[in-house]
Amino acid sequence: MTTITKPVSSSQPWLHQRGEVIQEFGTVKQFPIGLSYEARMYSCQRLNKVLADTQILYGLYKKHHWLMRGATFYQLHLVLDKHAGEQLEIVDTIAERVQSLGGVAVGDPRHVAEITSIPRPPDGVEEVPAMLSRLLEAHETILVEAHDAAARTGELGDDGTNDLLVSQVIRTGELQAWFLAEHLVDTPLVRA
Repeated sequence: MTTITKPVSSSQPWLHQRGEVIQEFGTVKQFPIGLSYEARMYSCQRLNKVLADTQILYGLYKKHHWLMRGATFYQLHLVLDKHAGEQLEIVDTIAERVQSLGGVAVGDPRHVAEITSIPRPPDGVEEVPAMLSRLLEAHETILVEAHDAAARTGELGDDGTNDLLVSQVIRTGELQAWFLAEHLVDTPLVRA
């Protein structure tokens, strides 16, 4: 009886591979989506700015979630984690929009740090009001950028980017800022 042996293919992964960059950051490739090159390029630039800032905001939410202190620890710990999750969804949505426009989404944290305009917080733990204020300032930075970008992308006919910025970035950011700001209000004592 003859035994036929099949050649064994290697199951060894091909490690340490490097490739050529096939699309540079800051460029857009042509997609048949009914938008001009100029509109898509502009939208990608603005979206990448909002994307970088939103990734930093997400990181700030997680940091402050972990480092929360004091009497309102539990409530703030939960709300900051909820907000972080909502920001992470926005990060993914913005990145996918950049890609759908033919661009390259900023993703490497070191690149994000070069693009963001949100100041770096101290490495240690700040007091709770300072942490909340830092989050509010980051929200405002993003909201100012998003309002301007939404108006301009709308003028260029990029309704998809305009809608994303208004319905997700702006509306979520405004709601989250409201929740945070209310934690910084001194409430009067109730007198009997």
